[in-house]
Amino acid sequence: MPMAANLYTHQSGNVAKTWLLMSLFFVLIMAIGLFASWYVNDSSILYIAVFVSIIMNIASYWWSDKIVLSLTGAKPASKETHYELYTLVENLAITAGLPMPKVYVIEDAAPNAFATGRNKEHAVVAFTTGLLCTLNRTELEGVAAHELAHIGNRDILLQTVVVVLVGFVTLLSDMLLRISATGGGDRDRGNQVQLILMIAGFILALLAPLVATLMQLAISRKREFLADATGAMLTRYPEGLASALEKISQSSVQMKRANHATAHLFISDPFGEKKGRERINFLHKIFLTHPPVQERVAALRGTR
Repeated sequence: MPMAANLYTHQSGNVAKTWLLMSLFFVLIMAIGLFASWYVNDSSILYIAVFVSIIMNIASYWWSDKIVLSLTGAKPASKETHYELYTLVENLAITAGLPMPKVYVIEDAAPNAFATGRNKEHAVVAFTTGLLCTLNRTELEGVAAHELAHIGNRDILLQTVVVVLVGFVTLLSDMLLRISATGGGDRDRGNQVQLILMIAGFILALLAPLVATLMQLAISRKREFLADATGAMLTRYPEGLASALEKISQSSVQMKRANHATAHLFISDPFGEKKGRERINFLHKIFLTHPPVQERVAALRGTR
């Protein structure tokens, strides 16, 4: 089977998931907005919630890469300034049948990398200086292939949409929690109804961001295994990426501009699943943005 066919196997599925998630979250936002507007007897809350969600979706689609690059402090890398890195990405992009993505470098001693953008024609791959200093060429190829796999499978679009919608639901839920806690609403309602509404408001406000965050983390973990496998097929040398992941996980350096909003985009958690964490309990594993490195390496080496 051609390499490009493997790379694009999950592209249509991720596009469908993106639209499905957008639809589900939009319904959830409307439900929260409807509840809040009914509770305080002000229909404008619902209209505002829907309007803001639409604006945020449009903005996140068109300018997501610029937002992420700004948050991480990434700077453009040209063929003249970073010849080896640029040509390495260029050769892999040709092999994968992808347009050449923009290459960026982050001045940070922590070894890490990520991909972002709304589609393969507007994609970006970024590498920290710590990664460039830590890995040899075959390991760096493995990391670059992993990031190109995210681009080919349109993971970058899916993750961007999830981030924005999760953030907005959390914002709305916090608003509802404040409304419920202050006991707003129509004073003519009975005390029993008021109590029921307050309890419902607390439950919805507390569970909505939790469920949304778990969905975000689950999608992130699943896509890392897929990108590892696709990247290994692209280089035809799984050991390169496996060795790179081990070196990255053994680093004790935390990223200077680590951000929870962008943590899931990186090949490794920027807050660190560090050396010495050999055993991870079930509860802790649920809240990891990435699968444990041991599991990813075992999958690449066929020992899982």
